[in-house]
Amino acid sequence: MNQDYIKADAWSIIEEGFDKEQVKSSESLFSIGNGAMGQRANFEERYSGDTFQGSYIAGVYYPDKTRVGWWKNGYPEYFAKVLNAPNWIGIDVVVNGTALDLNSCTEISDFRRELNMKEGWYSRTFRATLPNGIAVQVAVTRFLSLEIDEIGAIAFEVTPLNDDVEVVFEPYLDSGIKNHDTNWDDQFWNTTKVTSIGAQAFIAAHTMKTNFDTCTFMESKVYYNGRHTDTPSEKTTKDTYVSHRYTQKVSQGGTVALHKFGGYTVSRNHGTGDLIEAAQEALQKATELGFESLLELQRNAWATIWEMSDITISGDVKAQQGIRFNIFQLNQTYLGTDSRLNIGPKGFTGEKYGGSTYWDTEAYCIPFYMATKDQKVARNLLQYRYNHLQKAIENAEKLGFSNGAALYPMVTMNGEECHNEWEITFEEIHRNGAIAFAIYNYYRFTGDYSYISEMGLEVLIGIARFWQQRATFSKDKDQYVILGVTGPNEYENNVNNNWYTNYTAKWCISYALEQLQKVKEEYAQDHARIVTKTGITDSETALMKEVADNMYFPRSKEHDVFLQQDGFLDKELITVADLDKTQRPINQKWSWDRILRSPYIKQADVLQGFYFFEDHFTVEDLEKHFDFYEPFTVHESSLSPCVHSIQAAKLDRMDQAYEFYLRTSRLDLDDYNKEVEEGLHITSMAGTWMSIVEGFGGMRIVDDMLSFAPKIPEQWESYSFKVNFRDQIVKVMVENQEASFTLEGTRPLTILLHGKPLHLNPEEVSTL
Repeated sequence: MNQDYIKADAWSIIEEGFDKEQVKSSESLFSIGNGAMGQRANFEERYSGDTFQGSYIAGVYYPDKTRVGWWKNGYPEYFAKVLNAPNWIGIDVVVNGTALDLNSCTEISDFRRELNMKEGWYSRTFRATLPNGIAVQVAVTRFLSLEIDEIGAIAFEVTPLNDDVEVVFEPYLDSGIKNHDTNWDDQFWNTTKVTSIGAQAFIAAHTMKTNFDTCTFMESKVYYNGRHTDTPSEKTTKDTYVSHRYTQKVSQGGTVALHKFGGYTVSRNHGTGDLIEAAQEALQKATELGFESLLELQRNAWATIWEMSDITISGDVKAQQGIRFNIFQLNQTYLGTDSRLNIGPKGFTGEKYGGSTYWDTEAYCIPFYMATKDQKVARNLLQYRYNHLQKAIENAEKLGFSNGAALYPMVTMNGEECHNEWEITFEEIHRNGAIAFAIYNYYRFTGDYSYISEMGLEVLIGIARFWQQRATFSKDKDQYVILGVTGPNEYENNVNNNWYTNYTAKWCISYALEQLQKVKEEYAQDHARIVTKTGITDSETALMKEVADNMYFPRSKEHDVFLQQDGFLDKELITVADLDKTQRPINQKWSWDRILRSPYIKQADVLQGFYFFEDHFTVEDLEKHFDFYEPFTVHESSLSPCVHSIQAAKLDRMDQAYEFYLRTSRLDLDDYNKEVEEGLHITSMAGTWMSIVEGFGGMRIVDDMLSFAPKIPEQWESYSFKVNFRDQIVKVMVENQEASFTLEGTRPLTILLHGKPLHLNPEEVSTL
């Protein structure tokens, strides 16, 4: 049974009633971020129960030394940890000498959390009776500012209900923290300075090894019944801690509030010696605005984001809540303003997986950012890979490849491979294909070829060189094979001729050669520069072409399908429907040996290829492969349901498409994989957007035109979305009987609707 405690609401994530067993799950679900930093939804006040404290700064990491029992040549030396940053949100609250701690209160009622996605804030309200018998009403609101992205703000209110009391607020900073997940229990942070200046406090610290310098800071003000007080503070400083203690007498029914501003300045954005000064400037801006004015700016900033990225669904509140939760978390994680950053699989919600960049970015995230923001955002993501090309070449060299062959890392922070599972690091090489596909996808959607001629062709050549060298000529098959790999289905390791990998390799080489010729014919100066820089020769391209033209693909004549890999039919082919439900999820119930011997597919593998290269195959081909592979797919990867939803919609199997949509959109809200307390699945959330826009909306690029083939689940009355196509915004509204299109642009645009041209004029509604 999946979890089912989040209330259905179109614009908010809501939890009602306090349950200690749900605390860590809610800490993930109610996480907040602003692209520069983020936090799990930990309580500001002390909590002695089971919790997973986490605050994170974009781009700040630690190279935790790899820990394995048997070292292999080429192994990454470290597994990059997303660092749990110094804690700035903490506020100890003491009422008549007794600490407010929900784990020890004798009674808790009217507990309610809300993550307001429309306006970008998180709140808690509750009534609690402390062990000393004092009853209080508490209301807390917190947000991370989009306007000043180094600032977070907290309003913490306490109202005594049954007596006059003394309330002590003690806001603090603490750099004596550790990661939830470490290899060696290393000290990640070195605190260099703890200081307090007036109402402000600062902790200077830097990361060990990587030497990111940070300043964690705070400033607080106390209000009684809405009026600012001049309550003096008592200051405490320790080696890794600083606090300001405010004491206020409060009458029964009166309200005392602490407004706390805090956050981080980082040496990525400021000089190391300027971090405290930068923090003071940020605090000055925030305090001059005040909590309410800064919150109003937050509402306005989110209104602008939603104006473009919102997807509306009428008639299905849970479906509506799911897609908005996904869109909200994507925008909290990455806003596209800094090409040095990327999209981590857990964003700012947890530490699992490590690293900031997986193939998820190119395979799933770029379409979302490309269509809902300016195309420069997607270009920044592609530039990130170009900037790391030399590291990708070095990664390949470590494994024995040469001549500029590039193997992009499965997991990275700085372009260097930092994943410490050998079957991923050495074998899941299909990630190279996703990067090449993203270059192709960017060009066909935006029409911007400049990335390829300026940067992308070098990336494509490096990738093509890798595939040419990685392939082996089989005399037995008289074709080229690719041995010892792991495909997208990670429940199969060290297999030969994974179809998706082989097909992707063939396509990558062919596409690189096509672009090399195009640049030669149309961008002569770029071509001369790239040939000189890469040293690519005609004999080398001829060998690449030979490999691509003679690639082997395993196939079953009996089933008339491509096989996931050699030997797939040797398995005992028991479908998921016949698998005992008590054995699910198998990754938590079975040994790895048993999983590897089973036919079960973690995520779309062959079907991932049919998604990428849809126009290479007929609908009948897709149907055969969908019918063969989907019954063996356990969807224990967050990246799986969205692909299946898109393909089920393509096949007019709307019940299945809808079921997969719910699974991808509510994967975390309903905790399908029973792991949400570890953090959210941020990158797969972009796949949820795809399942509506590409699945139900049928959006494609056909003959260099935007094309739609909209369908609607019977559970919905209507749905709508917008896409930014080549600097013109098209709004799509789909109802049961018709689809309408509104062009928010300055020039006419012709699109395809179910294969027929539809001419759109600016600010007019068109239907067909």
